[in-house]
Amino acid sequence: MTMQSCCITGFEWSGTPTGKVGKLGKLDTYIAGDNPDAAILIVHDALGWTFPNGRLLADHFAKEANATVYFPDFFFGEVIEPSIIIEGKLDTFDFKGFLERQGRDVREPEIFAAAKELRQKYKKVGAVGYCYGGWAVFRLGAKEHSPPLVDCISTGHPSLLTTKDIDEVAVPVQVLSPEFDPIYTPELKAHTLATLPTLGIEFDYHYYPGVEHGAFVRGDDRKPGERKAMANAKNSVVSWFNLFLH
Repeated sequence: MTMQSCCITGFEWSGTPTGKVGKLGKLDTYIAGDNPDAAILIVHDALGWTFPNGRLLADHFAKEANATVYFPDFFFGEVIEPSIIIEGKLDTFDFKGFLERQGRDVREPEIFAAAKELRQKYKKVGAVGYCYGGWAVFRLGAKEHSPPLVDCISTGHPSLLTTKDIDEVAVPVQVLSPEFDPIYTPELKAHTLATLPTLGIEFDYHYYPGVEHGAFVRGDDRKPGERKAMANAKNSVVSWFNLFLH
């Protein structure tokens, strides 16, 4: 399934990120936390590594899951202008060109390389991806990697995901699924629920009624229902990483 306008709509949250900017390999990276034994790799959504919401989530994961969290720039400097989100200028965004520059085949090698670098430095490594990052964490957890690149994965409203990605995951996987999602479709949800129990891995599937694609990283925290879903989703990811990284 490809990406649509819902992949770049949403709200900026209040709060100021408290991490630092450094490097993961050759990638500019937002880094939060300082645990020498456990790391979390966040694969960002279409809004990239500078979007404040992603950095705020990194801060939460670092503190609450006791890990060093890496949020790299996998788009190599391409940033979607905030006005596209805040002012709803979706007609100014070229999805076709974006996917040609930042598609799966283009960025998978860098994403694999980032996980491999973390695997060399840390005893335990987890990965979480939202929207665009959803396909990537499934690929990081694929059975083709021996030893595994990561110890567990989590994804919220994944984009560009295929049934093959689901079939081949080989590490514990958590899925955060909104009710309304034209990208993570009912068919893909059904395939997920039918397939994961057959793979011999632990899995955790959460369904959030009343919220839309993008809610877990770009939801409106002024709406009580969305705020609750965002908080619950964040807490679920924290619990998942605490289970497998410590």
